[in-house]
Amino acid sequence: MNAAEMPPVANRPLYLYRILMKWFSFFIFGLGTLTLALLVFPVMLVFLHPKENFQKLARRLISVSFRGFIIMMGVLGVVELDVEDRGAFRGLSSKIVVANHPSLLDVVMMVSLIPNADVIVRGNLVENIIVRGVVRRLYILSSLDFDRIVEDCRTSLDRGNCMVIFPEGTRTPRSGEVRLKKGAARLSLLSGRDIIPVHIGGTDKYGLGKNDPFAAFNHTEKYIYRVRIQGKISPGKYAGMEMPRAVRRINDEIRELLFNPVNP
Repeated sequence: MNAAEMPPVANRPLYLYRILMKWFSFFIFGLGTLTLALLVFPVMLVFLHPKENFQKLARRLISVSFRGFIIMMGVLGVVELDVEDRGAFRGLSSKIVVANHPSLLDVVMMVSLIPNADVIVRGNLVENIIVRGVVRRLYILSSLDFDRIVEDCRTSLDRGNCMVIFPEGTRTPRSGEVRLKKGAARLSLLSGRDIIPVHIGGTDKYGLGKNDPFAAFNHTEKYIYRVRIQGKISPGKYAGMEMPRAVRRINDEIRELLFNPVNP
C-alpha cells in the first residue's frame, strides 16, 4: 500500500500516542545499545576467551535484549509479534535464514527469535567508534571481499550458527520491482547448507518502511508482525547444475516463498 492509499487516521489521540511510544521505544533501544557496547561487552571480553565463547554468549544476550525490547513495545501497545512456532526458530542450527524486509524492526524480530543468529553488517557501522569493536568481534562485515565473507559465513555455519540474510539488501519498496541479491543463494550452494525462508507479514508498517516519514504510524492499527517459516530450500537438488543457473533457480524459489507465502 502506498502512502497516498493509506486510509484516514481512525483515532487521532491514539495515533499520536503510538507515534510518541514508537519514538520512546527507539530511544530506549539506542540507550540499551550504548549500555551493552560501553559497559557490558567490554567486561565480557575481559573474562570470556577464546573469541568464540564471547560471540556465543554475546549473541544470546543480544537476542534476549531484543526479545525484551519487543515485549516492551507490546506493553506500550505499539507492536505485536505473532509467531506460529517459536520452538522451530530456537531449534534452527547451521541454516541460512532468509526473510523479506518490510520495516526497520525486521532484524530485531529475527534475532530475537534465533538465539544463535549471525548477520552480515554494513561495513560503515565500524566507523562508529562506540560499536566498532563489538561489531568486528560479533558479526561479519559486508565491506570484506566476497571470498572472505563466504569463508567467515561457512565457519559460522559450521559452528552451529544461523546466517540471517535479507536478500533484498534494503527494505522492501512500496512500489516497483523487488530485486533479490544473489548472496544467500550462492552461499547455500558453496556451503551446502539449507535455506529457511521466513515470511514477515501482518499489518502495514507505515512509518517504519522504506522512505516512510519517521513521524508517522499505521493510520488504523498497531504494527502486527506475523512471522512464518515457509519450508526449506535444499541446494542438493541443484547439484551438477552450473552455478549461475542454480543461483537463479534458488532465487526464484526464495522470491516465490517470501512474496507468495504458502503459510501467511
